[in-house]
Amino acid sequence: MRVFARSSLLRIVLLVTLGVGGLTPVAQAEDPPAPSPVPSSMVPSAPNLAASSWVLMDADSGKILVEHNADKELPPASLTKMMTAYIVEREIDAENIDADDEVTISENAWRTGGSRMFLNPGSKVSVDNLLRGVVIQSGNDASVALSEHIAGSEDAFADLMNQQASRMNLQHTHFMNPTGLPHDDHYSSARDLAVIAQHIIKDYPDHYEVYSEKYFTWNDIRQPNRNRLLWRDPSVDGLKTGHTEAAGYCLVASAKKDDTRLVAVVMGTDSDEARAQESQKLLSYGFRFFETQRLYESGAVLNKPRIWGGEKDELRLGVADDVYLTVPRGHGDDLNAQLDIQKTIDAPVEKGEQLGTLKIKLDGEVLDERPLVALESISEGGFFKRLWDSVLQFVNGFFD
Repeated sequence: MRVFARSSLLRIVLLVTLGVGGLTPVAQAEDPPAPSPVPSSMVPSAPNLAASSWVLMDADSGKILVEHNADKELPPASLTKMMTAYIVEREIDAENIDADDEVTISENAWRTGGSRMFLNPGSKVSVDNLLRGVVIQSGNDASVALSEHIAGSEDAFADLMNQQASRMNLQHTHFMNPTGLPHDDHYSSARDLAVIAQHIIKDYPDHYEVYSEKYFTWNDIRQPNRNRLLWRDPSVDGLKTGHTEAAGYCLVASAKKDDTRLVAVVMGTDSDEARAQESQKLLSYGFRFFETQRLYESGAVLNKPRIWGGEKDELRLGVADDVYLTVPRGHGDDLNAQLDIQKTIDAPVEKGEQLGTLKIKLDGEVLDERPLVALESISEGGFFKRLWDSVLQFVNGFFD
C-alpha cells in the first residue's frame, strides 16, 4: 500500500477472522461491516457472594470479569505469602540465590507464631523446601527464614515487597512483613492480589507447579494444602489461602480449562468451606460464559507500510507481545481489528518504535488497544535513494 506525504494518521480498517494462529487480515475496506448484534442477555449477572470483596480475572488478558469492592484495602493474611514466594522465585531465576542453597534457621524465624512448617532453630533447610513450606503449609517460620536469607531481616524484605508492588502498579497494597500477620499498615485488595497471582503464573511458570501440590512433609509432620479446591476441581492448580480473625477466610484460586485461565480472589468469608464454595461459584461462572483467544502472536507481521528514505521500501509492523482477549463465549467471530498507522514513515526507524495503534472491537466497542511497533530497524538509504524517494513523495502529493 502506498503511503502519501501527510502528517495525520491514515486509518486502515482490516476485517479479521479468528484462527489458530491468531487474527489474520483478509481484506481492506473504508468501513467494516457492522457485526452481528450481540444480545444483551448473552452473559447473565455475576453471582453475589457471601464475602467482603472479590474479583474474577482472566490471567492471560488481565481483564476483570467480575468485581465487588475490588479496591477495598483489607488485611490479606497469608495471601501475603504470594508476594513472598514471588520474590523468592525472582531471586532464583536471577541466580542471586539457588534453590539448593542451605538456609540456617534463626531463633527469630523459629519463634514466629501462627501456621508453621515446624522448623528447628539452627537447622539448615534448602530454599526449595522452605518455598514449599511457604506455599503448601503456609509456614510463617519458613517465610521469615527466607526473608532473612534474601534481605537480612523481615523489615528489609518488606521493603523489597513494596518495591515489587510498585513495579506491579499495585495501588492498594502495602506490606509490613513476609507472613501476613496482623499490622495496621499491612493491607491489600482483591484486585491487587489477582495481579500478583497473574505475575506468579506468567513470570515464573517453571515454579508454578508447587502451588498445586496437595501435601508436604517436614520434620515428620505431613500437612495438607489448605486450598480445598485442589481436591474438588481438577482444573484448579493454585494458588494460596489466608486466614486471620481480622481478615476472615480468604482464597486466591486459579484454574485452567482449554485455553482459558482464570484467577478468582475471595476475601472475608466466614469459614474455610465458604471461601472454597464462593471461589468455585466465580470460577464456574467465568468458564461458562467467557473464553480467552490469542489474537496475535508476538512478532506477527500485521502490515508492511511504505518507508521513505530508507535502505528498504517496506517496514514490517506488528505487536511486541502476544495479544490475548477475553470475550463472551461464542462471540469471537464478531471481533474486528483496526490498524491506525502513521501515514508518513521516514527512515531511520528503530526496532520497537511505535508507529501506530491496533484496536480490537466488538459490536463497535473498543475492547483492547495495543501499540503497533516496528519489528525491525531500518537505516537511512544512500543519497540517491533519499533523493529519489523525495521526488516520489512530491509527485504523489498531487494525487492525495
